[in-house]
Amino acid sequence: MWEVKSQSGILLSSSGLQLITTLPCWVPEVLDKFIKEILSDGTIVAVKVLRANSDKRIQEQFMAEVSTIGKIHHFNLVQFYGFCFEKDLRALVYEYMGNGSLDKYLFHENKTLKYEKLHDIAVGTARGIAYLHEDCQQRIIHYDIKPENILLDSNFNPKVADFGMAKLCNREISHITMTGGRGTPGYAAPELWMPLPVTHKCDVYSFGMLLFEITGMRRNLDINLLESQKWFPIWVWKKYDAGELEEVITVCGIEDIYKEMAERMVKVALSCVQYRPESRPIMSDVVKMLEGSVEISKPLNSFQKIMDGTFSDHLVQESRTNASKSINSSSSATVTEPVVVHDSMRRYDEIELCFTSGDE
Repeated sequence: MWEVKSQSGILLSSSGLQLITTLPCWVPEVLDKFIKEILSDGTIVAVKVLRANSDKRIQEQFMAEVSTIGKIHHFNLVQFYGFCFEKDLRALVYEYMGNGSLDKYLFHENKTLKYEKLHDIAVGTARGIAYLHEDCQQRIIHYDIKPENILLDSNFNPKVADFGMAKLCNREISHITMTGGRGTPGYAAPELWMPLPVTHKCDVYSFGMLLFEITGMRRNLDINLLESQKWFPIWVWKKYDAGELEEVITVCGIEDIYKEMAERMVKVALSCVQYRPESRPIMSDVVKMLEGSVEISKPLNSFQKIMDGTFSDHLVQESRTNASKSINSSSSATVTEPVVVHDSMRRYDEIELCFTSGDE
């Protein structure tokens, strides 16, 4: 049994975490994995253990988690119980989420969730982000909203997790200047990859990309599909613009009874991924849109540059950031993989390049 030393759950001593030192999480290849443990009061928790001599990036992510999620509480945010920061041990302790992360219910064999429940997960996730942006004393920008960071409890209630890139900012400050990229390719907003001011609207963009994947129950990029359907957001836009959303609903296997719900989710996703941050809605309005309590304005085309084919072949990158990895602007340890560039990947590279060029 573990013991939480303080009622607030802010600090754990190494004696309270003694069990950890005998666990295989100390093996380098499985570091940063969560371990299921039990506190002295019977509470099941998930513990993330780090090496005491972890690199600078890991240390910064550790401090970001403690300084953000450690100060707040909301039903749709993973609950933080405490941490240990001692010479030989770094550990973060969270509530245990029995059903794991959302990605395994969207992209793998285990597609057991009803569409109505997926909609509820989208609404709950939006509520959690809205709280971070609008209800905290200091605004919190998450920077890495994606299915892998949405955890599900025993009742499949969503909880936003992984605040390793999060940043506190005063409400009086409307923009944050950053150097380098932050977030995960495919979910990160355009402004995160350019030397431009960043606002909390970057989370709105990431939520929009997440919402596309919830709506279609598939990855936004799937090179195994027909050419027209490989990049899901653009295919959805084209069908929406042509008044043919019913085809999307059919191809994605969405039941007719959920047609109206799916169409609403598509419109919200398109609104969230607007190229200009000021054109994106705030998250409290996103919640209302998803719930159907407010009208959704017709979104503009965020993908016009790509559809116009304004990017030439010489701009295609010969190496790409590993899309399964998050990128922290304060770190130089970006993981790149050499790739053979063929047409389907070229299309994806052009999409990424579109989001790294200035808006004309």
